Amino acid sequence: MKKTLKISGIVLLIIIVLLIVVPFAFKPQIKDMVKQLVNENLNAKVEFSDVSLSFIKSFPKAHVSVTDLVITNFEPFKDETFVTSKNIAVTMSISELFKTPSDGPLEVKSINVDEILLTLKTDKFGNANYDIAKSNEDATTDETNTETDSFSFDIENYSINNSALAYIDEGSKTTIYISELNHEGRGIFSAETSELDTKTEANISFTIDSSNYLSNNPIKLDALIGLDLENSKYTFKENKGLINKLPIEFDGYVQLLDNGQEIDVTFENPETSFKNFLALIPEEYSKNIENVKTTGDFRVKGIVKGISSEKTIPNLDISITSNNASFKYPDLPKRVENITINTAIKNNTGNVDDTYIDINTLNFKIDEDIFKSSASLKNITQNMLVNANISGILNLANITKVYPLELENTLTGVLKGVVNTSFDMKAIETNAYERIKNSGSVSISDFVFSSEDMINPIHISEANMDFNPETISLNNFKARTGSSDINATGTIKNLLGFLLSDNTLQGYFSLNSTFFKVNDFMSEDDTASSDKDITQDTEALKIPDFLDCTINANAQTVVYDDLNLKNVKGTLFIKDQKATLKDMTSNMFDGTMAISGDVSTKGETPTFNLDFGINGFDISKSFNELELLRNLAPIAKLFQGKLNTNMSLAGNLDDELAPKLSSLSGKALTELLTTKVNANEGELFNQLEGSLSFIDFDKLDLKNLKTKLEFANGKVSVKPFQITYEDVNIDVSGSHGFNKDLEYSAVFNVPAKYLGSDVNQLIGKINTKEAKDISIPVTANIGGTYTRPSVKTDLTDGVTKLTSQLIEIEKQKLLNKGKGKVKDLISDVIGSNKSKSDSIKKQQNNAVKDVLGGLIGGSKSKTDSTTTKKDTTKDAVKNVLGGLLGGKKKKT
Repeated sequence: MKKTLKISGIVLLIIIVLLIVVPFAFKPQIKDMVKQLVNENLNAKVEFSDVSLSFIKSFPKAHVSVTDLVITNFEPFKDETFVTSKNIAVTMSISELFKTPSDGPLEVKSINVDEILLTLKTDKFGNANYDIAKSNEDATTDETNTETDSFSFDIENYSINNSALAYIDEGSKTTIYISELNHEGRGIFSAETSELDTKTEANISFTIDSSNYLSNNPIKLDALIGLDLENSKYTFKENKGLINKLPIEFDGYVQLLDNGQEIDVTFENPETSFKNFLALIPEEYSKNIENVKTTGDFRVKGIVKGISSEKTIPNLDISITSNNASFKYPDLPKRVENITINTAIKNNTGNVDDTYIDINTLNFKIDEDIFKSSASLKNITQNMLVNANISGILNLANITKVYPLELENTLTGVLKGVVNTSFDMKAIETNAYERIKNSGSVSISDFVFSSEDMINPIHISEANMDFNPETISLNNFKARTGSSDINATGTIKNLLGFLLSDNTLQGYFSLNSTFFKVNDFMSEDDTASSDKDITQDTEALKIPDFLDCTINANAQTVVYDDLNLKNVKGTLFIKDQKATLKDMTSNMFDGTMAISGDVSTKGETPTFNLDFGINGFDISKSFNELELLRNLAPIAKLFQGKLNTNMSLAGNLDDELAPKLSSLSGKALTELLTTKVNANEGELFNQLEGSLSFIDFDKLDLKNLKTKLEFANGKVSVKPFQITYEDVNIDVSGSHGFNKDLEYSAVFNVPAKYLGSDVNQLIGKINTKEAKDISIPVTANIGGTYTRPSVKTDLTDGVTKLTSQLIEIEKQKLLNKGKGKVKDLISDVIGSNKSKSDSIKKQQNNAVKDVLGGLIGGSKSKTDSTTTKKDTTKDAVKNVLGGLLGGKKKKT
């Protein structure tokens, strides 16, 4: 007995080892077999990471699985993915693994598919991406099996887990998306007649020609299906489904034919309570409907009968009705009552284009407000034709009081109107106004509208509109948004295109406002700032891209960035996220300004390009209150008077639509009409007065000053201009940065009278016109920053110029009068000093002799060369000029 058990144990162990080892030993052959089988039957590229065989998982059957399957199409869907699957597993008897093609088809017992994504697509030419099976003549099989399939299914169970399916028909513009699909079935497929018990759960979305009929709606289906495989007929026996929470029972059959499928199915909801209507609405919107109190009935009933083929669909007769119904949510204060619904979906011809929807009645009442409507939708798969009639009163604030909507902003306003409209969708999309027929009128009061495209909600206190075939006349419109108020009239085009499609809202308006802030009409866009110094996400202001309008504006006050504009008049064009100003005029800073140009927020970085014409600005007010002007000319805020300028500026804007100074480029022609300089209030003037003692900057004459400015690379370049102080001409040029760095040069052309008595006496003896007009340049180099300036004076040019002038004048006199006159000149100069003390006379005479000696070249007997004499003259002149710089002011 022990020996028998021992032998049995050894045999069992050997069998177990074989069951484990054999699949690994034959793995390459299995992989090759699967690849050969696929290539023989499919016109597509098939890839998978692994094929495994196990005798343990489904013992005593064999378990074969394919991992990471990917099937991609050939032309005309080249490289598009048809199927992906994480794992596909089949079970079959072990004997099936050793069959050859001549032994007949493989018999599969079960199939399990995990995470499959299947895309079924038909292009506009009728090509289908799922038509990938090879025909018999294409398949490379032996003659013994050319008339048989490679598989037969004797399936006991199958399952599809956590999968998705997409159906896309470009011809009919139909899309169906099924997600979170879990489906299982049990039955026997090999018998001629049998039953299949199935359970299905999924979410479904259904769209035809951009009209969304289902949006991720949950469905459930428990179906017992009778299988007549000999006649390819499938009969629904005990079937109950759920669309959202609406129960539906259906019966009938589907039979496969050579040219399509014959369908004969009827369905209806088994319960008639109006609560079933709320069950149609997705739960995320309808919330918990179990405790909702309802009255009245609701019924869905339909027949689908006919042939479904490439050219036809079954006839449809579906009705949705409700009479004198009402509902009230327990946590909300108001009730919706007198609900009447009468809707039909029909197709009597089998032609898909003949499908239509009639909403004969859709009425309801909230409080004393009655709303009535009717509509018909035809040709819904091609170019949908819409005819609608709407009338009644609707208090928008009551919507959230009767239905559990979660709105970001409170919805208020009373809508009254009678409107009839008729159009086709292509007319809406292409703005074919001749095919859009509107009539009626609508009024709105106390309406608040908010959108993600606008930074502030718009409160419309009153609006009256008349609907015409092509346009809507805006007879009256009073509104506020942010701190801005609007009073407008005009015309609106394409309102339906804006509401029903992605078209822009077009219009022409005359707008009046007492206060209009541009930023109140901008939208918020969550984008990362392009400024290198800012890395966090910010909310950037954007001009709404849905606007295409012209506005003739007349506003008492307009605020844009730091500008406070008064009495603004002009035209504003808004299109393609660009605002263009034309002939815009306003009063500000006790003067007038004209603006033209544009601001664009279409790109990643907003930009502007504007021309300013400024006349009579108060300098002190404008430069103190306007940051842009302060950066363009920071010193100007110390002036009192008027400013005229023509300025062109372009550059980038930040997220608040303020100019980025580092990006500015442009030019300006500026004129100062000033009467006073507040020199004592600026450190720059203090530095200049300390270095140039002969200038009193409080008396600086800047009247009618004109200069040109250029802006680029964060700097303002000032073209050379001239100002005067009494009889001193000052030449100024240079540049400054927006970081307040200064780099200027001021050349003071100092007349001879400021040079001291000694040099003036000398010049006075040179009795020529040129001598009397002698002046020297004293250069002041201004650096540092505006708040901490530095001033350095340079006498080099002044010394050189004075020396050369004196030499040149005296040489010309000597040439004209002869050398004999020199002695007389010297005697006269010496004699004029007899009244002075002997010591002073001696010093002055020597100084004059040295200067004159240098001017005329001196005695040849001296050892100094001409160059040495010139240097001596420069030193003497330099000593005189030094008294002009620093220290106390000298009287003339």
